[in-house]
Formats: sequence, C-alpha cells, structure tokens
Amino acid sequence: MFILTSEQFAQADQATIKNQHITSLELMERAAKFCADWIHDRLKNKSIKIHIFCGIGNNGGDGLVIARHLLLEKYDLQCYIVNFSDKRTPDFLKNYDRLKDSGHWPKVINKASNFPEIEEGDLVIDAIFGNGLSKPPKDFTAELIHYLNKSDSFILSIDIPSGLYTSKSSKGNAIIEPNHILSFQYPKLAFFQPENQDYIRSWELLPIGLDDLYIASLNPAYHIVIKEEVIRLYRHRTKWEHKGNFGHSLLIGGSFGKIGAITLASNAALSIGSGLVTAFIPKCGYNIIQTAIPEVMVEVDQENYISYFNYKTKPTCIGIGPGLGTHEKTIEGFKKFLKENELPLIIDADAINIISQNKELLEFLPQDSILTPHPKELERLIGPWENDFEKLEKAAEIAKKHQIILVIKGAHTCILNGENFFFNSTGNAALATAGSGDALTGIITGLKAQNYGSLEAAILGVYLHGVTADLGSTDFGLASFNARHIIEYLPDAILELLRPPENPDENEA
Repeated sequence: MFILTSEQFAQADQATIKNQHITSLELMERAAKFCADWIHDRLKNKSIKIHIFCGIGNNGGDGLVIARHLLLEKYDLQCYIVNFSDKRTPDFLKNYDRLKDSGHWPKVINKASNFPEIEEGDLVIDAIFGNGLSKPPKDFTAELIHYLNKSDSFILSIDIPSGLYTSKSSKGNAIIEPNHILSFQYPKLAFFQPENQDYIRSWELLPIGLDDLYIASLNPAYHIVIKEEVIRLYRHRTKWEHKGNFGHSLLIGGSFGKIGAITLASNAALSIGSGLVTAFIPKCGYNIIQTAIPEVMVEVDQENYISYFNYKTKPTCIGIGPGLGTHEKTIEGFKKFLKENELPLIIDADAINIISQNKELLEFLPQDSILTPHPKELERLIGPWENDFEKLEKAAEIAKKHQIILVIKGAHTCILNGENFFFNSTGNAALATAGSGDALTGIITGLKAQNYGSLEAAILGVYLHGVTADLGSTDFGLASFNARHIIEYLPDAILELLRPPENPDENEA
C-alpha cells in the first residue's frame, strides 16, 4: 500500500476530479459524507454533545459537510469556525453557506475568550488543518489546540491531526492529540515517525474513490507492508524439493557470555526454512549450541571470541554480528573477512558497530547486503539527526551510496534501499526485548539463503517477525513475551500469512 506525501495527495485530488468528471466540491462532499456515516454508524447515543472545529480551508470544508449530515440525523451538535485568517477556500465558502441554509449557524472563534466549554464525555471533531498545512499554528489557534488537548473529551481528527505536517517534521508545533484519526484512502508519512507517537495513537483509512491508477503512476517512494502484498513474496514448496534447494545459512557471532545471541539467530534461520544452518562461534559456545539446537552444525574459532573467521563450510548466505563482541582481535579479523568475502551478508549488532567505527569498511560490503540497526546503532552508522524525517534522508543517502539495504528497527520498522521505503505494519511492544534483533537476523539470513532477493528477504522477514509478537503477546502479554517465543511462534506466523482473510477489508488500515 502506498504512503503519499502532501504534494502527491494534492495531485491525486486533482487527477480524480479530472478523470472522474466531478468538481472539487463533489469530491469534498463524498469524502466528508464517508466520515459522517462512519461517525453515525458508531455513535448510537444522540444525546452526546458534538463539537466540530473547522478551519477556513478545505479541511474545514470537510468539517462543515460532516456537521450538515450529522445534523440531518438530529445529533446535538455545534459547529465552530476557527477564524485564523481572512482567506477562505471556495469550497469552504460554499459548504459554509449550505450549512447556514440548513438552519445551523456556526459560531466564530477568533480569540481565546470565546472558546466553548467542553465537558467530559463530549465528542470533539478536529477539522481545523489538513494535509495542506505548511506553517505552524500560532496565536489563539495554537491556544485552542492546547485547550482541546486538555479537555476530557474524545477527539476525532479528520484526515490528519491539526498542526501535524504530512511529510516533514512538526517538532515545536501545537498539535492535536486525537484518540482516533479518520484518514483518506492512503496513509500519511507522518503516521510512521516515532517523533509523532503522541499524535498517532489510532487511525484508519476511508476509501473515498481517489484515482488509484493515477496514484500508481506517481511511483510513490513510500509504502506500508501489508499481508495482501507480503503473501505474494512467499514461495511455496513443491513435493520433490530437498534441503539442498533451500540454501545453507552461516551465522557468525557469539563471545564469552553472549552465546545466547548466536543461538537465537541460528535457531531462527533454521525455523524459517533454511535447508542447512552452520554456526561459527568461539569454542566456549560449542556445547551450548550443540545441546540447544542439535540440527545446527557448529564450527569454532578462538576460545572466548572470534578472531580468524576461518570457517570451512560453503554457505549461500552469511548472517554476522549477534553476540560478536568488539575484542581487538575480533575487529581485525572482521576487517580481513569483509575484504575477502563475496557472499551476501546480513549484518547486525557488534558487526554494525565495528563498521560504524571504521566507515571505510562500507566500501567492502557486497551489493544488497542487509544491515539491521536499532536506533543507537543507526546513529553510530549515519550520525545524529534533528528529526525522524532527516533520519530517513541520511539513511537513504548511505544506502544508495553503498547499494545496501537498511532495516531500521522500531515500532514501524522501515526497510529502505535508498530509493524506496517500506514501513512494516505488524508487531508490537512485545518485541522490545533482549534477543529480538538476533532472531530477526536469523530469520532474514534464512530467507536470503533460500534465494529470496535481499529486499524481499528483509520485507518478508520483518513482517513475519512482527506477526510472531501479534500472535504470541495474546498468550504471554507484552512484558513476558521474549525472543524464544519469536521462534516458537514463527510457524504460526507463516500459517497466518497463508490463511485467507476472513474479511476482505481487514488490511485496509
């Protein structure tokens, strides 16, 4: 599913109007009517007081249409015009007149002294600013936003929370903190940025008939990874295949006290379907892995750390980094390994940290290598950032320059290759646990070993990794779910992916 920028949304509106031979007023009526119907279907108690706050642009026009339709259903409603400018859009003015003609005169807010009283249990509908916002709210409008946030009402934002920019950082802005957002057809880039977590608690998309073919022709760079698209990546096995058809994963890592990390990664590679798995570890971990995972083959290096990287097996893909450590001899051996290696790499943890301390090593990464940093590892790799949008820009620059793929772990893990950005839709806070990243490294390595493309392996691996938490947290909760459960629930995650949706619309938000 595409994620659109503010400019692309504007272009999509104009293309829809042109190609469907409708007016902008008719498109506004259609979109806002969907919102009004959504509210009416869920709000059975007509005694609830509804406050609709409308700006003087097209988002305010949406609010006016919503007000008109809810009034037809006899709701207790008051509409307000937030009069922050003398300018009005034509469609706002037309719907303002329509609302007055229906018998409801909106109240005008132009200073803090005429803010309405809002009581606990009231419904506030936020239609002040929309997708086109380019400047921060100021003066009494900013005060109104803070006033609404402090109320004990349920706040529903239309399209996007007022004060939040669609495609750039909104730090420092006064921003509505809604309980829920009704957005139109495609999600906004702002919905997936950690800095916006206070404003994006819950959202869903309403299809409003935008021209999908035109939008596809824009070739959007941003995507949200959903089931109906991921299932196309999954490769079904045939009767006559054998383990040699599914690759040989080599997992390199572990050091004294950190053998658990490489054990988790190796087990995950095996569980995702790699035909063979070998762990290359220090000697101190030999008995641990042989006992914990008898299906995994083991080769060893130095006693307590890896130094020589002198494995004998012939893998098809290498995952490296979990528990590796940063011993001086490990660093020197890793440098030599990178300069001589030609196989695809999935790089995590200490392997990323070593590269971050020796940036020249980026030149030796094979094309389409996958790096899976958490936020601090990413900062060491690309440097600090002012906001999450700049973070994506800096990450894309390094990915494009070195032709690698970055998996930026987070609430909506982002997989990017410098040209396209894929935000994952699965998972929850249960994955914020020790070893979660090690399991992900093993999953992606096991998929890459099976000859999935690097981008495919990263997208599919991250998606399934998230599904394990969605399934497992219902049994263990968010706090007690741990990395071993990721591997235990991986078969169920695959089955869930292959299971047809009970509701054909289940992936729309």
